[in-house]
Amino acid sequence: MKTRAALLTGVGEKWLVDDVELGKPEPHDVIVEVRAAGLCHSDEHMATGDMVIPEEARLAMGLPSQFPLVGGHEGAGVVVEVGSAVERFQVGDHVATSFMPACGTCPSCASGRQYLCDLGFSLLQKADKPKHLWRGEGTNVYSNLGTFAEYALVHEFSLIKVEQHVPFEIAALLSCGIPTGWGAAVVRAQTQPGDVVAVIGVGGIGINAVQGAAAAGARVVIAIDPIGFKQEKAREFGATHTASSVGEALPLIQELSRGQLCHRVIVAPSVLYGDILSEALSITGKGSTCVAVGVAPFSQTHVPMALHDLVLWNKELKGTVFGSMNPRIAIPELLALYESGKLKIDELITRRYSLDEINNGYDDLRDGKILRGVVTV
Repeated sequence: MKTRAALLTGVGEKWLVDDVELGKPEPHDVIVEVRAAGLCHSDEHMATGDMVIPEEARLAMGLPSQFPLVGGHEGAGVVVEVGSAVERFQVGDHVATSFMPACGTCPSCASGRQYLCDLGFSLLQKADKPKHLWRGEGTNVYSNLGTFAEYALVHEFSLIKVEQHVPFEIAALLSCGIPTGWGAAVVRAQTQPGDVVAVIGVGGIGINAVQGAAAAGARVVIAIDPIGFKQEKAREFGATHTASSVGEALPLIQELSRGQLCHRVIVAPSVLYGDILSEALSITGKGSTCVAVGVAPFSQTHVPMALHDLVLWNKELKGTVFGSMNPRIAIPELLALYESGKLKIDELITRRYSLDEINNGYDDLRDGKILRGVVTV
């Protein structure tokens, strides 16, 4: 089967829309007609090189090149073909993708932490030959999903069934950005009623941390972002206060917390650097929690911070992936909140793009002009 898809051919390159050949589904594969895909910053991290293994390290480990690459991991669509062993889905089902596949049997899955599956992405890489061909050669697929395409060939473990009345663009955004931000504030940080919460970076992840903290009952939610448009949107999603930098926010935090600083700090910049994390810890109060959710370049290995401050004030520094939530549980639960009017998703979408306009979408993302962009196929 041929499909038009958006590919990256290397770091610093623009997205290229071209024909890709999909192979026959393996027994546990599913072909999905993609109806909507989210423009997530994670795909942009491949274009900028933030998530690309340094060449020297890649060669030393004997790993193949990460390019060319079919992009896209947030997606939703309709099942059009299933492999011979697929039992969870049938043709006509509406599905959302999940970049967190899970085996269901390893210690992590068995303990309810599917987002830490021992097999992870490796369980999707058992084909004897490449499943995607571009110009006659095998190509990589981001998160083994490749939703920047008309059709996607994915493993059944990477799909979640959704009700047919759910709009595709809503289901697509629930496959990564929304639960990652919401879960960072609600699940991983454990925001409590009355808390003072700061969210650093109010993009597609941070904006959902804002509404998650507000929904959890935080007394104060301070959204920190240098872009005025995002500060304005943050107030619509539950922020009580805004600031353009941590330095500007500090006097406000001291006043609102009566000198105790923040109970929870969510760090969700477009790119995570050590000095940002250091700033975040400086506004984290005694016995309080700082959660890092932004993606850092592989080259970022140092964080300047006062270790005595971390120890003596009993602070917690945590990381999180997918908001420490389980996709098969989180997506239906968040859909229920959306349908009851308790979770804003429509309001996240700033602009829609065709597949051919994908470079325009990522230009807008880099320029801070959108909260969320959606590719409608």
